[in-house]
Amino acid sequence: MTELAIPRLSLILLIGTSGSGKSTFAAEHFATTEVISSDDCRAMVSDDANDQGATGDAFDVLEYIAGKRLSRGLLTVIDATNVQASSRKSLLALAKEHDVLPVAIVLDLPVSLAVERNASRPDRTFGSHVVKRQHDQLRRSLRSLKREGFRTVHVLDSVEAVAQVSFTRTRLFNDRSDDHGPFDVIGDVHGCLGELRELLMRLGYIVIEDADGQPVDASHTDRRRVVFVGDLVDRGPDSVGVLRLAMGMVASGNALCVSGNHEAKLVRALGRKDVIPSHGLQRTLDELSAAGPEFTAAVREFCDGLVAHYVLDGGRLVVAHAGLKEKYHGRASGRVRAFALYGDTSGETDEFGLPIRYPWADDYRGAATVLYGHTPVPITEWVNNTLCLDTGCVFGGSLTALRYPEREVVSVPAAATYYEPVRPPAPPERDPQVLALTDVLGPRVIDTAYMGRVSLRAENAAGALEVMSRFAVAPSELVYLPPTMSPVDSSSRDGLLEHPDEAFDFFAKNAVSQVICEEKHMGSRAVVRVSVDGTGVIHTRTGRAFFDADTQAAVLAAVARAVEMAGVFAELGATWVLFDTEILPWTVKAEALVRDQYARVGAAATTALPAAVSVLETAADRGLAVGDLLTRTRSRAADADRFVDAYRRHVAPIDSPLGIAIAPFQVLASNGATYETRDHGWHLAIADRLVDAAPELFRTTRRCEVDTGDASSRTQGIAWWEELTGAGGEGMVVKPLANVGRGPKGLVQPGLKVRGREYLRIIYGADYTTPSTLEGLRRRNLGQKRSMALREYALGLEALRRATEDEPLWRIHQCVFGLLAMESEPVDPRL
Repeated sequence: MTELAIPRLSLILLIGTSGSGKSTFAAEHFATTEVISSDDCRAMVSDDANDQGATGDAFDVLEYIAGKRLSRGLLTVIDATNVQASSRKSLLALAKEHDVLPVAIVLDLPVSLAVERNASRPDRTFGSHVVKRQHDQLRRSLRSLKREGFRTVHVLDSVEAVAQVSFTRTRLFNDRSDDHGPFDVIGDVHGCLGELRELLMRLGYIVIEDADGQPVDASHTDRRRVVFVGDLVDRGPDSVGVLRLAMGMVASGNALCVSGNHEAKLVRALGRKDVIPSHGLQRTLDELSAAGPEFTAAVREFCDGLVAHYVLDGGRLVVAHAGLKEKYHGRASGRVRAFALYGDTSGETDEFGLPIRYPWADDYRGAATVLYGHTPVPITEWVNNTLCLDTGCVFGGSLTALRYPEREVVSVPAAATYYEPVRPPAPPERDPQVLALTDVLGPRVIDTAYMGRVSLRAENAAGALEVMSRFAVAPSELVYLPPTMSPVDSSSRDGLLEHPDEAFDFFAKNAVSQVICEEKHMGSRAVVRVSVDGTGVIHTRTGRAFFDADTQAAVLAAVARAVEMAGVFAELGATWVLFDTEILPWTVKAEALVRDQYARVGAAATTALPAAVSVLETAADRGLAVGDLLTRTRSRAADADRFVDAYRRHVAPIDSPLGIAIAPFQVLASNGATYETRDHGWHLAIADRLVDAAPELFRTTRRCEVDTGDASSRTQGIAWWEELTGAGGEGMVVKPLANVGRGPKGLVQPGLKVRGREYLRIIYGADYTTPSTLEGLRRRNLGQKRSMALREYALGLEALRRATEDEPLWRIHQCVFGLLAMESEPVDPRL
């Protein structure tokens, strides 16, 4: 058995005369879906597989199907004679268009055998002269297949060779998708050995030296590996030292390396090509000359063997020297290599004689994270899930790495300016405090630490833009908006739409065993940012000022005193703290809603329905058959009374100096820190200290912890909810006790609300508990609401992270704006 290698992603042309057995061969070695037959395409367009007059249309169909398969990254086999260079030309162009490798499998069998096979088939009416002509064309083709562009040519020149062949599908050299890291991706080194050693040690690597004290390897105790983005050489003080270390790490399996344009140029120079030794190349050549021919030969072999890009971690990470747009990921062609080495250039040069490059990352929308270097930047900045790691170490900047998958940037400053740049270092592109419409308009993709990429629709931006520009507090004060919250799945229990069991089941299925049930206050959601000096801001969940200026000042002063007395500022080492809260009573923000909607509905119902009951009772006394109608009307009247009682419980005034009460339930952030990794017990303990410090201002959030896998614990949680709602409470929110929850499918809902039976009358109407209405409500669709809640949660946490890490205001604003834009998505507001 002869085993032949073919690339896993390639366009394979079977080349052979009619009757050489191509279709049989294809059926034996390839899946039916992988093979596109010219005969089948003729039949498709003309109902006759042998209609040569339909060949043009048939090949249009064939190439269309092949193009679609190749664009999806699928191996494709063309079953046609393909004996003429002219017929192969368009197929080779198709492979080039999709950046896949073309492979020729030639069935060079005797003419007599092909003629004999054709004679046994009644549909083959052409003479033997046709087969002989095809065989002559095939023989002439053998000499030119490589020149035409075929990367691999396999010739099977006998029946025995055809029968004994098998194929192994090999990965492309750039395909390391089964390598999951973790990685430390390092930007352009350019001969800066000292900075490279320092960066490796900061990343936790142990640098290994040879007998002469030269670094030759580095390993990590946690089995992390380095990925170099290329440009190891030129310009800096010790390119040979960097090569010795990088080559040793690659050889030992402690590193991977892609080629940079400087490595490609070094290979050409060492091959005695006519290369101008500019941009520091001459210094590298001089160093190699001093290092000796043996090391120089090893360097040439190493650099010549570097691939242009790697696809890693199941396709989630791509590393290329100058970056790579999505359509080139995992592909192989001269065009892909040129893009990976040099970027997307216009062919023109700027006033410094350097290539003008297109900002490909601005248009990138791929799922994979792309890490690259090549063009120095003052600071690293995520752009559409891409990050440039060349921070100009050799020019006096810094040497930078990204920990993956943690997405943590680690840098060390350059010890000196080793090479004066031709182009002056680019200043920061914009004032970090200035906002731009382009930051938020159009379709957006925002990278988040907890959920990866969150996409925003262009049409949702308009409503958010109006709210932000007309009603919201100043962007500098708006660093967070709370996410929406999904209700639990509908309950099947008699008379109930929501019940705690569904919340416990949900979290148990998502591998969250410990949850906390928190009392849901009937107030208005508010974010409170307070500083030690009593300044700050209080805004609603849509970013509007919660109070007028004077009231806000008074409330913030009181909050600051309480936070100080409770020792929270001191404990957190903070000068400001951001709280997630509810502010009571409900009417502080919802008075118009209560007055114009609920009170009017309640007044009308409680006036009209008792009168209707009285009339029907009189009619019944007279013997009229109104029993069923009377029963329904009495029930509706009772439901109306319950509706009025439900909303009145939540609008009673607060007896306090400021006329309000604040129920804090989470400490969101403070100077330089976020607290989503602290469990909810810690957050509520902080809230309790505020209540102790100022009981006239703060209100406790009652809670109950539940083990979702323990029946008795669940029973206690249900009893607690029943007691809470039975006394008129709104309900509770069930959250992962650990705060940020991770399940089999990733980020888990931050909380599910379980509202009480009577409170839901306010939401769904006084008579929502009638069996027919309740049955309809049970079919409510929660999918979109839950998706929105998760995305908003991730955006909120990302906004906090960016704010506490002192990122530019416009970067924080992108997350906040995106969260508000999501509120424009059409979702049932009653959810």
